[in-house]
Amino acid sequence: MKQTLLRWYDSDVAHSFRTSPVAIIAALIAAVCVFCSIFAGWVAPHNPFDLSTLELSDARLPPVWQAEGTWKYALGTDDQGRDILSALIYGARISLVVGLASVALSVVVGVALGLVAGFRGGWVDGVLMRLCDVMLSFPAILIALLIAGVGRAVFPNAPDSLAFGVLILSISLTGWVQYARTVRGSTLVERNKEYVQAARVTGVSPLRIMRKHVLPNVLGPVMVLATIQVATAIITEATLSFLGVGAPPTSPSLGTLIRIGNDYLFSGEWWITVFPGVMLVLIALSVNLLGDWLRDALNPRLR
Repeated sequence: MKQTLLRWYDSDVAHSFRTSPVAIIAALIAAVCVFCSIFAGWVAPHNPFDLSTLELSDARLPPVWQAEGTWKYALGTDDQGRDILSALIYGARISLVVGLASVALSVVVGVALGLVAGFRGGWVDGVLMRLCDVMLSFPAILIALLIAGVGRAVFPNAPDSLAFGVLILSISLTGWVQYARTVRGSTLVERNKEYVQAARVTGVSPLRIMRKHVLPNVLGPVMVLATIQVATAIITEATLSFLGVGAPPTSPSLGTLIRIGNDYLFSGEWWITVFPGVMLVLIALSVNLLGDWLRDALNPRLR
């Protein structure tokens, strides 16, 4: 284990990270957000979704640096008396879970279909690529909105777990196309190389060739794309929640918090919507910057 860590520390990727202040700052911001999201029950000063602890007399209190602000609610409260800081921590956890889960599902589906299309070729490749063209002809948010809306209509009284499943499925079905096209292009190059031809000659099954030989050599671009797509998935989830078809109202995400605060934006209670918006920007920006750094670090032409 120690030798593995030492080899990674001496690698080009680790050196690129240590010499990139932007990547270090982005990693710190992302790490703080992930840490607070995982340990929200211990980090958050209040539980904003425990109805027994809410006091309507504390509704719409301003941040601590304004008149009538209090350290009990450092970033103020919303229209129901919920602590904004605690709501941000709990809301970020929901957004991160949905974003990571949807990207993971998109990677599995996209990589599998891309491998099959690139390795088999022929009519299989033609059918899968035409399906990708059809998916790309529609805006991603429109497809996600349609799937999430239909899921809400079919299961109007569904539990939160099923509602989150529909949300994750709606986002992942709009993201697998890019992974499929990327992996398919890399597979078309790899399948004609000598090590693949040698495996075919020795009688190795096509499934084993794809899994053991081709797949490890096409995962580089997938890692970069997945890192960048996490931010896109989080923003898509926030958009769906803002439109009312995302996370359930009992477990609001950052998008739901922004939608709630939008009603009070021009009445003076700006903090209800501004702070969730800033939190969303920080998460998306930090993940995007990490994706840009990883893309450059894995590009041998830039070393």
